[in-house]
Amino acid sequence: MKQFSLIEKQESLDVLNYQIRACERCSLSVTRKHALTGEGNIDASIMFVALSPGVKEDSQNRMFIGPSGQVFNKLLYAAGIDRDLVFMTNLVKCMLPKNRKPKMDEIESCSQFLDEEISIIHPEVIVPLGYYATRTVLIKYHIDPQATEMSFAKINGKLLFLNGKKIFPLPHPASLLYNPSFEPDTIEKYKKLKTFMKNSKLL
Repeated sequence: MKQFSLIEKQESLDVLNYQIRACERCSLSVTRKHALTGEGNIDASIMFVALSPGVKEDSQNRMFIGPSGQVFNKLLYAAGIDRDLVFMTNLVKCMLPKNRKPKMDEIESCSQFLDEEISIIHPEVIVPLGYYATRTVLIKYHIDPQATEMSFAKINGKLLFLNGKKIFPLPHPASLLYNPSFEPDTIEKYKKLKTFMKNSKLL
């Protein structure tokens, strides 16, 4: 995989982000206000992959600023991680109407964008948030997510080494909006992220 300098990273992202904003590969382009591009530190060790923008994100064209974004900020704070030091993106770049589940063609339409973002940012650890992002990342690195030992419940919060890439699946912050009782356990999982920051050794 090619290593980009910071200037090359930004230039490559600018081209990719233009393509994302102009994308009309699926019907979500009709209902969205914005196709969200990734944001954050382009030299980040950690790259979060969420599912899709929410209503507020779609309206204001920013990552994680709605209700789940408030939870995300709280989890990062508890983990001792500065949000400005990570990179964040979505599996599906456009808002899913009525917060419905994504369709396979919608995921596939955006998959090339995610592949290119991972190639450009080249994070030390990819952190997919929730079932759909985790499933897609596992498939990308040639792992069968249907296998019992790879079920989301069993790999959630565990570091996986897949084809030369470190994957660390975590619960999506939105899950705590519906199940607040999961917060203590989720915080403990997010605290492990500190280990993956630059100049830190993996335990």
